[in-house]
Amino acid sequence: MFTPLRRAAERTPPGRDRHIDLLRAVAIALVVLGHWLAVVVTYGERVGGDTILAFVSWARPLTWLFQVMPVFFLVGGFAGAASLASYRRRGGDAIGWFLCRTDRLIRPTTAFLLALGGAALLTLLLGVDPAVVGMGVWLACLPLWFLIAYVTVVLLTPILLALHRSAGLAVPASLAVAVAFGDAARLLGGPAVLGTANYLLAWAAVYQLGIAWREGALPARPRVAVPMIAGGLAALVLLTVPGPYPVSMVTDPGDRLQNTSPPTLALLALAVTQTGIALLLHERGGRMLRRTRPWTAVVAANSVIMTVFLWHMTAVVIAVPALYMTGLLPQPPPGSAAWLLLRVPWLAFLTATLAVLVVLFAFVERRGGPCPPPDAGRTGARTGAVTLAGTGLVVAGLLGAALTGAQGLPAPMLPVHFAVYFAVYFTGAALLRAARSAHRP
Repeated sequence: MFTPLRRAAERTPPGRDRHIDLLRAVAIALVVLGHWLAVVVTYGERVGGDTILAFVSWARPLTWLFQVMPVFFLVGGFAGAASLASYRRRGGDAIGWFLCRTDRLIRPTTAFLLALGGAALLTLLLGVDPAVVGMGVWLACLPLWFLIAYVTVVLLTPILLALHRSAGLAVPASLAVAVAFGDAARLLGGPAVLGTANYLLAWAAVYQLGIAWREGALPARPRVAVPMIAGGLAALVLLTVPGPYPVSMVTDPGDRLQNTSPPTLALLALAVTQTGIALLLHERGGRMLRRTRPWTAVVAANSVIMTVFLWHMTAVVIAVPALYMTGLLPQPPPGSAAWLLLRVPWLAFLTATLAVLVVLFAFVERRGGPCPPPDAGRTGARTGAVTLAGTGLVVAGLLGAALTGAQGLPAPMLPVHFAVYFAVYFTGAALLRAARSAHRP
């Protein structure tokens, strides 16, 4: 395995911005570590759990370090703009590009949901409580939140790129203003649904910053990076400490307003800060990655990045019965010295479990699926319609699965709801695969 990865690293085109790949790898590591550290498991008459934020206040500022989803959208915007421009130069169109771009996202997700659904069905047949099975599936599905927004902004990339070329940095600024209006509606006691559009507007704003970086409107220079860091951090402090937003950048059960559901202006301030840091470290990261060994490590991490992201909460689902229901790990008060010390074996077990899952399922991500080559000609109206329908069903299925466990449904209904939404997703994924296959050589 290591020899092909090294060869792939050595064959990297000279024009590739390696710093972007490094940011993606570091971000996934921080997301996984943050989720694992935050989990609090209880086991008495039945399995339960929460986040450490529900027990100790000192953990809330730490979420500023571990909430790095903005980095994914920043990097996605940069890479999306670059690959779309390249695909078009070689004769392809936006639909063909989207089908190729999302293949790396949809294939691993489909394999994940198939395996998860099969495991859930098996445990139900073995007589496990449907409520336990349903909550386990819901916990494993938590990473799907990211894909819902990400697939949507990838679909919108041609529009967002065109908007940048006509209006520049006014586009993310306008999106931020729209996010502020959505926040104001919620803060002033309006219907919560008024802020729902921020799920798209906020992440599109961060994605647009990545496009602006790629297009040269945000050059990787200290004169740009330092003001972004200082201004973003100052805004973040003002919005959260004396301001109306919570300090925590992830879901906190103790807060009425959440910074991630939907994303808020405070989260955008964090995104601006992180963008500045990414710009400031660009030259240093590029120099380091010109060496073969660190670049090969980044290539290796990116070759399994979706597998790691999709399966890292499944490792938690496996660890709970293995460590807590067997009594191997005690349950000291969350946040205590004993609890912090026990994070070490907890993390070690999760790392080993995730490594096994990556070995079992990474081949799906590494094996390319059918993809319309750019010289195959325009995809046509029919393929475009199939692509849009498939994408809509994929997003709807992911959204339904991500929401199901939080809807307060009766226990016997949880597996039924997951089955329905999984079926919706698989129908959409099948349509996208059919669209891809129709235009491969």
